[in-house]
Amino acid sequence: MRRTTVRLDDQLLKEDKRAAAEAGQSLTRLIEEALQETLTRRSSRERRRRIRLPTYGREGVLPGVDLDNSGALLDLMEGIDSSR
Repeated sequence: MRRTTVRLDDQLLKEDKRAAAEAGQSLTRLIEEALQETLTRRSSRERRRRIRLPTYGREGVLPGVDLDNSGALLDLMEGIDSSR
């Protein structure tokens, strides 16, 4: 274990000390857990690989279909012309 100096915002340090006390642990332990959690999340995002979903018939979506616009997509599926 090594000792190091970390500069923290005064308000953040105050909140961290309070959270550590409420959890019954040291400030050092609270910071260690937060750093470990952040590093674990980061490494799990890096390990994710792209998933290719199967399509049937044509490749991709039809022209004019925006999968990020759920309202327009519902209108299209229900046969409503949203361009009017």
